[in-house]
Amino acid sequence: MDTSFITINTHSSIRLEAKQGTVIYVDPYGFETEPHDADLILVTHTHFDHFSPEDIARVRKPRTAFVLPATAMGAFTSAGFTSEDAAFLAPHEHATPLPGVEVEAVPAYNVNKRFHPKDNAWLGYVVGVDGMRVYIAGDTDDLPENREINCDVALIPAGGTYTMNAREAAVFVNALKPSVAIPEHYGTVAGSADDGKTFAGLVDSSIQVVFKL
Repeated sequence: MDTSFITINTHSSIRLEAKQGTVIYVDPYGFETEPHDADLILVTHTHFDHFSPEDIARVRKPRTAFVLPATAMGAFTSAGFTSEDAAFLAPHEHATPLPGVEVEAVPAYNVNKRFHPKDNAWLGYVVGVDGMRVYIAGDTDDLPENREINCDVALIPAGGTYTMNAREAAVFVNALKPSVAIPEHYGTVAGSADDGKTFAGLVDSSIQVVFKL
């Protein structure tokens, strides 16, 4: 499966570009340039490496649309953004922020760590674009309710400490059964550069592992 429409700037700063040119960012972070090409920005939660107002300013355009957790509304407006072009979602809610782009919010939280409490109602997203479903997990552990997600491509955190580690991520992906799995959230803020290889070595051979970091 061709995943050239997906790039990762660093960490879990993800960019999707649809066939007709629509550009979607998830958690833009660590930019040294100012592309100002975002048609849509998704934010999974409010930690600094996922909600970075400085990096959002580097990629946004005058009428960029936003999707964020409902619980992030205060942080969003406090950072100087307006809610006019934003949708605020709870887990399991849906939005169509742009023509041809469907967004489903899914849970993202820790089960045995304190960094991402379930009560915060932070999110991962399934983005439907060009007939494909791309699951971007956000900062999460392996959650039973997420094993039923239907997706073609899964971008999964594998760096441990704040999320699943590489082995846990592989177990989750093997249960999820996407066509393609892309490990992320390792090698910089959390985890080591080897986490991606560890992950790939444990993923079922029927699932294509693609590296973007």
